[in-house]
Amino acid sequence: MTQQILEQNRELVNRTKGEVLMASLNMYRSGLVAAVWGNVSARVPGTDLVVITPSGVDYEMLIEDMLCVIDLNSEEVVEGKFKPSSERLLHLAVYRAREDVFGVMHTHSNYASAFSVAHKDIPPVVEDLAQVVGGSVTCSKYALPGTADLGKNVVKALGKKGAVLLANHGVVGVGHTVDEAFRTCLIVEKGAQIHAVAKMIGNPVLLSLDDVEHLRHEYRHSYGQK
Repeated sequence: MTQQILEQNRELVNRTKGEVLMASLNMYRSGLVAAVWGNVSARVPGTDLVVITPSGVDYEMLIEDMLCVIDLNSEEVVEGKFKPSSERLLHLAVYRAREDVFGVMHTHSNYASAFSVAHKDIPPVVEDLAQVVGGSVTCSKYALPGTADLGKNVVKALGKKGAVLLANHGVVGVGHTVDEAFRTCLIVEKGAQIHAVAKMIGNPVLLSLDDVEHLRHEYRHSYGQK
């Protein structure tokens, strides 16, 4: 049945693969990850299929045929000759918990990772961070990479927000598209850097909860070409 769904949605699957490939290259070239670390996925619209990057492949060498397609329910690889990302359970856990999410990106950017090592949330100190996250970037409880516990902890800390920190690990950004997940990871890293520098200058003044809610609502419902 899954193979039939795969072929019936071949055009969508191929388009999603192209989006994942582009987001992966953007992630790498933006310095959000080093070497082969980090991972990217996207849910194929209207299906329970997820396209995800392979494990340990150089991003500059990555092509669409290397990407894996996973069934969200069985967790089995239904297309692809390469081993999928070691963090596939994390990605699948997010998709199961959030029907609004169609793109997930996991990065190891420097400033945000520093907050994750300190087990400190990144507060909403700038408007774009409030827009894409909807509050503080919460640091989840630590769990070993590649485990089901990591996925559970991430889902709990993420809630309905746009990003979460993985303790002693890095960042997960989500979005309605995989490109939005990429933009979210960029803004989280920028916000982490600004907050770290502002702490050296003085006491950062946070946005109010009302302002954060307003900024988040406007971003989700009227920002851009909606």
